[in-house]
Amino acid sequence: MSTRRPNIVFFFTDDQRFDTIRALGNEEIITPNLDRLVERGISFTHAHIPCGTSGAVCMPSRAMLNSGRTLFHLEGAGQSIPDEHAMLGETLRAAGYRTFGTGKWHNGARAYHRSFSDGDDIFFGGMADHWNVPAFHYDPEGEYKGALPWIERWQTDSQVKWRRADHINAGKHSSEMVAEAALRFLDGYDADNPYYLYLSFLAPHDPRSMPPEFLAMYDPDTIKLPENFMGGHPFDTGALHIRDEQLAGFPRTPEETRRHIAEYYAMITHLDAQIGRVMTVLETRGELDNTLIVFAGDNGLALGQHGLMGKQNCYEHSVRVPLVLAGPGVPQGVLTDSYAYLLDIFPTLCDLLDIKVPDSVEGLSLAPVFADASATVRDTLYFAYTDTQRAVKNRQFKLVEYVKGGRRTMTQLFDLVNDPCELVNLADSPAHASKLAELRAELFRFRDDWDDRDSEWGQRFWTAYEA
Repeated sequence: MSTRRPNIVFFFTDDQRFDTIRALGNEEIITPNLDRLVERGISFTHAHIPCGTSGAVCMPSRAMLNSGRTLFHLEGAGQSIPDEHAMLGETLRAAGYRTFGTGKWHNGARAYHRSFSDGDDIFFGGMADHWNVPAFHYDPEGEYKGALPWIERWQTDSQVKWRRADHINAGKHSSEMVAEAALRFLDGYDADNPYYLYLSFLAPHDPRSMPPEFLAMYDPDTIKLPENFMGGHPFDTGALHIRDEQLAGFPRTPEETRRHIAEYYAMITHLDAQIGRVMTVLETRGELDNTLIVFAGDNGLALGQHGLMGKQNCYEHSVRVPLVLAGPGVPQGVLTDSYAYLLDIFPTLCDLLDIKVPDSVEGLSLAPVFADASATVRDTLYFAYTDTQRAVKNRQFKLVEYVKGGRRTMTQLFDLVNDPCELVNLADSPAHASKLAELRAELFRFRDDWDDRDSEWGQRFWTAYEA
């Protein structure tokens, strides 16, 4: 009997919201391969990120995922990861895995080099024209010194910038680029040691484009508007004029919002097809049953909910993400609402593989939920956006606090059980005064436990909050 550890394939997407898998309840979207994965594994329907310390929320999100660190224990905004913080890929390499990374890596070349023994079509940026991705081939020295001129065609044909890259995948969609890099790796792999294959897609991040046959699957006129669609957000969140919010006109209109959602769904369906290509090859190679598969997204997206377009907020549509695990040691066809963060994936994989969790990892293993879907790993969750928003939630209520201009500007309290779309603010309700006080106490506990007040963002937020 083989004692070889299972292979690991990690599908990671960009800007994919938690409610974008058909098997998990969205009947408008077409995701046959993700549906198959849901049937094979366990789906965490309440997986989250702690929001972010940058308008590019994906940057700290990816740093937390790959280091297992909490939000304010990252260097900078998560762009770089100190050497003393163990990386997931690095830990697997030390345990004998061949590690291959392809696609988006938003946390610096040094952290990538520590994580992966192999790779190809590596994108060190945040976003790109999906049909012309500037990328690197794998550099065994970890230098990645190349630079190419790049025209940002989705903005203007006359704006030329320099991008770190040694080649451009002209004419190939980014989702296909990532899948095909992984397929090349699998095609040439015949080593005895297990592999860790990290596919980090650029989709469904804007600019939203995809092969036309996928867009044709969706009629914007038939797309349902979200229940919490608004023409504009009712107050200033501190991030109303960020890049993401400029992607649609003001006020938001039903017609434009439906078009954005249709394009978003089409990108996810195209992405789903690329995941299917990889899954098929794993099955053909006879490796599917001995492969741990992880599927997750780096952050959510509003797309018209609460009058917002982006993810720079603490609403459910922006902080909740998809998370599915399948393979050896994982139950099949299970849905759990147990709370989780993406940073919990690192220690969870270590537990499944009988690998010691590095001391620098702060995430919590989700393995207890595999034995009992009702098990609780986390009772409450903390969220923070730069120096303008802080939030905490338990199993029923969420508190969100806002500051701007050196003072507290708004408090929101939502009953997530009875108001999942977060439309009714109970902060001024006398009947909920004790609940408000309880959640504020929990907010302060997290602030101290996560060293939020000591961060550059926390110093500004809490000074204004307490003024």
